[in-house]
Amino acid sequence: MSRFQGQADALAGNLPSLLVAADRVAATVAQGVHGRRRAGQGESFWQYRAHEAEDPTHHVDWRRSARSDALYVRENEWEAAQSVWLWSDASPSMQYKSERDLPEKRERADLLTLALGSLLVKGGEQIAPLGRQARPTQGKAAINLLAAALSDRLDPARMDVSDSLPPHEDIPKYGRLVLLSDFLEPLEDLNRAIGVFAGRGVHGHVLQILDPAEQDLPFRGRTEFEGMENEGAALIGRVEGVRDTYCAMLKSHQAGLLDIARCAGWSCGFHVTSNSPESALLSLYTSLAGPQDVGAAIGVGA
Repeated sequence: MSRFQGQADALAGNLPSLLVAADRVAATVAQGVHGRRRAGQGESFWQYRAHEAEDPTHHVDWRRSARSDALYVRENEWEAAQSVWLWSDASPSMQYKSERDLPEKRERADLLTLALGSLLVKGGEQIAPLGRQARPTQGKAAINLLAAALSDRLDPARMDVSDSLPPHEDIPKYGRLVLLSDFLEPLEDLNRAIGVFAGRGVHGHVLQILDPAEQDLPFRGRTEFEGMENEGAALIGRVEGVRDTYCAMLKSHQAGLLDIARCAGWSCGFHVTSNSPESALLSLYTSLAGPQDVGAAIGVGA
């Protein structure tokens, strides 16, 4: 793992600036959202909504309904804090970027993880890094713990291909989990990893992060591809001749990832590092803020 030493040192040194960038991204997104209020058992009034067939009669607000020809239900705000566990893939494949001006996939994943954590904490939620057996907390201490967890992964001795799958941890039922990765592992492995959490009643969100070259395979002519996780090298004489096949395989893999999320009752999104981190963060945050949308695709192409 000594070949990762320089990269690890550089990434660790960039962590303070990453925190600053995360705060900036979070602040930008916060201007376009209006908190994380949800219907529930709180005491504060939230909104009226149209009565639905499954609503009990005693939930009808007769005073509001008397002012119109429709029935309305009064909803209160859910005041209980939600616990959210966050995980950013630290495996070697996440170090890839195809152009100098692009961020590495791991840099973008860490940025979104910290920015999401910042938004959640400001919204009164509790967060924790997955794999640290840490109790979810609020405030600045929660962000510091998350940043420390991201920094610890940069130790070359800890860099391993196995980091490409989220670590097992007992998350309480009805907790929420956010996973950020390139998710290029075999679908059966991803299904098992996600199924462990879904089987416990954990709600989750997965965000696939890819470099634009991984999405479009723009290379031409004779090209050698070297795997970053001990896959070996592959020499292709004419890349453009396999581009359509590659893109079809990637779309099939993404459809499989979306199916896994749908079966687990999770949501799934896709992000390319050449695009705005704010758009990806807004899609992810909005999905967390709203009701669980089983099998939804969030931030597609964001």
